[in-house]
Amino acid sequence: MTAARKGAARLAGLLVAALVALPVLAGCVGDDTAGDPWDGQRPDALTVATGGSTGIYHAYGTALAQVVEDRYDLPVEVVGSGGSVENLESLEAGRAQVAFSAADAARDAVAGDGEFDQPLQVRALARVYDDFLHLVVPAGSRIRTIDDLRGKEVSLGAPQSGTALIAHRLLAAADVPAEDLTDVRLGLDGSIDALRAGEIDAFFWSGGLRTPGLTALADEVPVRLVPLGDLVEAVRSRYGSGYRHGIVPEGMYGSSKVVETLAVPNFLMVRADMPEAEARTLVSTLFDARAQIAAQVPSAANLDRVRAIFTDPVELHPGALRYYRDTKD
Repeated sequence: MTAARKGAARLAGLLVAALVALPVLAGCVGDDTAGDPWDGQRPDALTVATGGSTGIYHAYGTALAQVVEDRYDLPVEVVGSGGSVENLESLEAGRAQVAFSAADAARDAVAGDGEFDQPLQVRALARVYDDFLHLVVPAGSRIRTIDDLRGKEVSLGAPQSGTALIAHRLLAAADVPAEDLTDVRLGLDGSIDALRAGEIDAFFWSGGLRTPGLTALADEVPVRLVPLGDLVEAVRSRYGSGYRHGIVPEGMYGSSKVVETLAVPNFLMVRADMPEAEARTLVSTLFDARAQIAAQVPSAANLDRVRAIFTDPVELHPGALRYYRDTKD
């Protein structure tokens, strides 16, 4: 081979090598999504719908929002609400992208039952922790059972809240018509203030342990929880197996004994049309920051990969499902 031909062959080989390398170089230099957990679908901002300012939804949502802001420099707004039903409606309307909800309200939402006129297009990211139904009365109250609420001033919870949903179901299971008592329809903050002032006889609250607002109340005013465990099976038979027996430990809110009650799971919810990468990143962040969040919200320590997927009949978002599959041991 002549020198000219050798030079031409060498040049051709260099050109081929350069062409082969171009896609690789493009992937390293020109692809803005390389190493991006959002896969180029990072939102401009997020809004998280929670609940009353002294409840666990709000504390959990605030802690999660701080983590997302710190890690991704992403603005996150935490908004209070009346509770689960309002949160789910905010998701559907686009006023929020992430929301906390009790499992029973979420089930109604996807079925178009109860407070929902039609099925909502929402999905679950995770089962995060369980709520316990509290029936709170002053320590010296004569109210010992749910039957004793007849003729009393009682808050069954804020309108469109998970608390109100469960409280009405509990009354129905106990054959105590809601009309037999006066429902003042307050959220947790208002209920605490009203009980402290002696304006109501009792209030219901469905929340995790321990709820900051109730802890603060018990430090100021002696209170007592009315046992509700004997009604759990009646509620389950009427409204489904999502409800279970729960226990408020001795010492909680100043209690001198264990209190049996009803428990229901909580889900972290999003819209069905949330981009898959966005949902996966949120779930990943939720688990990666579990210890950090739990330092502020003890209930967050209950987050568990095995139990988190049990959101039936609410479907997991495909992005959440992808996370659980990718991290399966």
